[in-house]
Amino acid sequence: MNNILIIDDDMDLCDLLKDYLTPEGFVVEALHNGVEGAERAVAGQYALIVLDVMLPGINGFEVLRRIRAVSRIPVLMLTARGEEVDRIVGLEIGADDYLPKPFNPRELVARIRAVLRRAESGHHSPVQTQPQPDTWRLIVGDVELVPGTRTVRCAGLKVDLTSVEFAILESLLRKAGQVVSRDDLVKQALGRNLSAYDRSIDVHVSSLRKKLDHGAGGAERIKTIRGVGYLYSAEN
Repeated sequence: MNNILIIDDDMDLCDLLKDYLTPEGFVVEALHNGVEGAERAVAGQYALIVLDVMLPGINGFEVLRRIRAVSRIPVLMLTARGEEVDRIVGLEIGADDYLPKPFNPRELVARIRAVLRRAESGHHSPVQTQPQPDTWRLIVGDVELVPGTRTVRCAGLKVDLTSVEFAILESLLRKAGQVVSRDDLVKQALGRNLSAYDRSIDVHVSSLRKKLDHGAGGAERIKTIRGVGYLYSAEN
């Protein structure tokens, strides 16, 4: 399925994105109102949603909240350049990635393909080196991750993760007890190189921490190694 829904009130931009995405094999639909966009996003069959923050009706954050209440469909948010708060809020609510305006349409296509590669199949996780059976699982302490079914349990309870959070956790668990650099996490989880002032990976890690809570005995599961990256404690 290559259907993409764009929710943005800039009609000229929507037309431009259609011109770029259609030759890439995508079927593009555009809506220009937040309320209508939220309704269509949860009712339709789409591979990905491109969502602007500033919308008439309801804003992009509320649209994303309504989508995330019922669906894990990948969402790429468009934010105003310089509005870092918007990007952080969007990621905290559950956006898979963001792109600041104005942007090169080729960059949008690259971001879309990276997000779709993460989400298209549970059998092809970004950090897997070879195919794994559905029953293969990665266990560190009380956390169990199954790449084949893209499921995670913590202390026996299922944890609902976004595709980015899942990729980050898998990468960290595979290297439990070792430091994973921010550069490597961005490449593995977001499918792109780390750019200057990009805090998206840090926001995703923060969200992942909250969902997993603390380790046994209150120990921190994911430790920040300042200036380097992150480490998942093998002791949990």
